[in-house]
Amino acid sequence: MFKPAHELVLEARKSVKECTPAEIHDRMSVAETLLIDVREHDEYRQGHIPGSVNIPRGMLEFRISNEPMLQNLTRPIIVYCKTSGRAALSVVAMQSMGFKNVISLAGGFDAWLADKRAVAKPREMSFE
Repeated sequence: MFKPAHELVLEARKSVKECTPAEIHDRMSVAETLLIDVREHDEYRQGHIPGSVNIPRGMLEFRISNEPMLQNLTRPIIVYCKTSGRAALSVVAMQSMGFKNVISLAGGFDAWLADKRAVAKPREMSFE
């Protein structure tokens, strides 16, 4: 039986802890917290939460598997995407990999923007 992506996200959210932008902002001050943006590279370049690292959803499990410094199973990790669907799927995947302290930004980057939180943008390169 075919299960559309929307249903997969709804199922994932049942086992994922989601926090508001204000709660996420507070949690970011906890030492060792890793903030992962699972959007695509072009989305990240348009603006992202300061201090986040970009690991697109499609590469998440592979990057984690290949980088030992990402394999601390008890480290606090915050995951976000545009609206929180990809983040919920990412958190479920990370939980199945053994991670114990992973949460998602409720409403994603859109909620972060709506809450008027800080946004970082990479500096454009100029050759002039």
